[in-house]
Amino acid sequence: GRSGGGWGGREAASLSASLMLLGGSAAVLVYRRLFTASGCWRGRVLGPRARSATPAHGNWASGKRLLGISTDKMPAKRPFERLPTDVSPENYALCLKPDLVDFTFEGKLEASVEVRHATNQIVMNCADIDIITASYVPEGGQEINATGFNYQNEDEKVTLSFPSALQKGNGTLKIDFVGELNDKMKGFYRSKYTTLSGETHFAAVSQFEPTDARRAFPCWDEPSIKATFDITLIVPKDKIALSNMNVTERNPYPDDDDLVEVKFAKSPIMSTYLVAFVVGEYDFVEAKSSDGILVRVYTPIGKAEQGKFALEVAAKTLPFYGEYFNVPYPLPKIDLIAIADFAAGAMENWGLVTYRETALLIDPKNSCSSSKQWVALVVGHELAHQWFGNLVTMEWWTHLWLNEGFASWIEYLCVDHCFPEYDIWTQFVSVDYTRALELDALDSSHPIEVAVGHPAEVDEIFDAISYSKGASVIRMLHNYIGDVDFRKGMHVYLTTFQNRNAATEDLWSSLEQASGKPINAIMSSWTKQMGFPLIYVEEKQEGDDRILKISQKKFCASGPYGGSDCPHWMVPISICTSEDVSCDNVKVLLDQPEMTITVKNVKPHQWIKLNPGTVGFCRIQYDPTMLERLISSVQNLALPPVDRLGLQNDLFSLARAGIVSTVEALKVMEAFVNEPNYTVWSDISTNLGTLSTLLSHTDFLEEMQEFIVDLFSHIGLKLGWDPKHGEGHLDALLRALVLGMLGKAGHQPTIEEARRRFKDHVEGRLVLSADLRSPVYLTVLKHGDATTLETMLKLHNQTDLQEEKVRIERLLGAILNPDLIQKVLTFAMSEEVRPQDTVFVLGGVSGGSLMGRKAAWKFLKDNWEELYNRYQGGFLISRLIKLTVDGFTGDKMAADVKSFFETHPAPAAERTIQQSCENILLNGAWLKRDAEAIQQYLLQRKAAHLTV
Repeated sequence: GRSGGGWGGREAASLSASLMLLGGSAAVLVYRRLFTASGCWRGRVLGPRARSATPAHGNWASGKRLLGISTDKMPAKRPFERLPTDVSPENYALCLKPDLVDFTFEGKLEASVEVRHATNQIVMNCADIDIITASYVPEGGQEINATGFNYQNEDEKVTLSFPSALQKGNGTLKIDFVGELNDKMKGFYRSKYTTLSGETHFAAVSQFEPTDARRAFPCWDEPSIKATFDITLIVPKDKIALSNMNVTERNPYPDDDDLVEVKFAKSPIMSTYLVAFVVGEYDFVEAKSSDGILVRVYTPIGKAEQGKFALEVAAKTLPFYGEYFNVPYPLPKIDLIAIADFAAGAMENWGLVTYRETALLIDPKNSCSSSKQWVALVVGHELAHQWFGNLVTMEWWTHLWLNEGFASWIEYLCVDHCFPEYDIWTQFVSVDYTRALELDALDSSHPIEVAVGHPAEVDEIFDAISYSKGASVIRMLHNYIGDVDFRKGMHVYLTTFQNRNAATEDLWSSLEQASGKPINAIMSSWTKQMGFPLIYVEEKQEGDDRILKISQKKFCASGPYGGSDCPHWMVPISICTSEDVSCDNVKVLLDQPEMTITVKNVKPHQWIKLNPGTVGFCRIQYDPTMLERLISSVQNLALPPVDRLGLQNDLFSLARAGIVSTVEALKVMEAFVNEPNYTVWSDISTNLGTLSTLLSHTDFLEEMQEFIVDLFSHIGLKLGWDPKHGEGHLDALLRALVLGMLGKAGHQPTIEEARRRFKDHVEGRLVLSADLRSPVYLTVLKHGDATTLETMLKLHNQTDLQEEKVRIERLLGAILNPDLIQKVLTFAMSEEVRPQDTVFVLGGVSGGSLMGRKAAWKFLKDNWEELYNRYQGGFLISRLIKLTVDGFTGDKMAADVKSFFETHPAPAAERTIQQSCENILLNGAWLKRDAEAIQQYLLQRKAAHLTV
């Protein structure tokens, strides 16, 4: 599903950057990560059989040092058993009849099953469903009625009891049942939308990953219990009905003239979490891909043209993957559909992929460049799952990272193929790679592979580690093996395991077979232990050779690793020199704590760079002379963009961990004043945003803003406000980023021009181009008053484009007046904002200012019951908590957060709460350590400027 581990790693601390400074451009990339979890919500289930929320947690023993948490107090893992295997399904013939007035549905299931061992009971998954009758008909035998249904609500199971033993052999299980079309964005649920005439209508849609198919029909809801599906939907005749397969028949429904019975073709063997249905009113655009597959994009009525961009991407992407894997797409059609109320970003249901509107629809006039880029990535991600996840499925949720990490890597490969001008691989480093490093440096991180038992624990691993670290280690592996052998290995994997299930080791052995390299040994060190190494490198010259001493130690956000049992990794390391940056001069596998390497023919004045391309998943610390040489290669742009970005990001991270001083990192940032590359600037702005958030707790934030204005005004002047002839996608992203940075930091000429253009826009004299809207809205709000807020809310109300609504929602929190902040917080909970977007508004307030952060935290505490109930304790609650509190500092605040959640438990967010408390303590330590030096440096700089 889509996408993005969360909001982490450029963490909410840098929200001011990701959210505000980046305005809407780079922000979208950061934002898309909000949507990791494939729409899963665990916790209390409303309905006839309510249950209490129950704990789910990982292992944070290592966090206790920092947090003063006694690990004995962590709730025990839930006891959990997978379903018994004595009865298994081969086919589900399922008929559903949703009622869009009463919000209920009726269902009839006839499942062909095999009884493997004689038994007098059948155990299945079932939640929020009432079974009316159930019976079993053995092949050629008499129907046996079930005599009891025992619901185990806690475990979301039902046991059907029969008066006599069902004998070994095949038969049919028949169940009639009813359920509720809930409003919780999971299971079979209702989605509210507004028609062109302004009426409110509802669609019935599904979201099953990870464990919510059981809310739509009783089933064996585990990824490894695959079967075929014959689906029938009975729906109003004026509605469109869609499912995974193509429609084979559409007949009048005998009992009611207003209904039709829609039958779909038999599906391939598949897992329950990939089954999907949609019933509603939609327009569509369609195309045939070059390999003959019918591709359709379904949009709200009247918005078909907004589906054209995604259609073009999908029609290019399907044949690209078919060829890349050398395995054809296995279904006759694929539909992509925009759903109004949708928790995740998108969900890869086989043949019927569901999306948030903002992840699929592009309005040629009103969508910005970053939105197009996001849509391309999300389409690429979901279509990759059609093979990797759907054709071959993880054996159990422990291997979820395989699905998500892989799709999060290959989506970039696909976008690079469709849009080489996006320079998307450099953006990968800024968006996924650095984010994963940031989260994985915490004591409360977790390994890529987490043993998952109870479904309530699955939510937690839809995070930046599964997605972004997963994608980063696959990128490292691909680089190590080479594309040819990697593709061979993928082909072996997909053909060996098609229509079946696989575990992480199965992928490693396929790649090992294709490449002849020790893949399993190398990769286990990356997936089975959390964290990553800091590689320290020292050099000395001997004649014409450079001798490098390289050592590795676990990198911790809190400073050098102190334990005696330091873990090690097998790190593929490349080394290049200033003679040829594009060529890896030396390649080694660092498989021990330290080693010495001789690089031949390097003159004393030449520089050496480790990890060219920023591919290895590690941080690098150079000795001072090496670093100095590299900085000059940043100034003269001799280093490629991705290496300039990596160098700066490593230094900033070392500063936060107290390994180098923050002043040193700021001085290096000054070397970037002539930087032309969008992604490098985007990463710098994220880091400066993190620092600004930190310094909002001091009285010299203004000096920090002046530093930002100084750093960005040169590139701002060069770019100007209006696109020049011959500019492309990246120029548009860079302009929005730079103007947003300057406007937010208080650059007077930018503020005045933004106000002038905003006035023209509002009065209809000259409409702002979509790419300029975020920086302009941000700037006028940040330096605005009650009238500005009124005007923004009016714009929000007038647009029917979800992208524009969300753009405004994210930025409202920039306003700086306490009463207006309260107004924005109230607006967040109103009917005006879709429930899945409330999180953005609250996050924006917290990221906007210290005053906003305090107000948002108070608001979250005061409205906790309603928020928790709204999100059913699912993954959006985790995002909300992180966004609200990550920017705070100090022990007192960490204790406040900790004690609030001790009395208001949020099981699915437990790890997030740990990570937030850890970040708050780290911020406090950082401030204590470096605030004075930063202030001195900024004041000296300012004095020097004044005397010039």
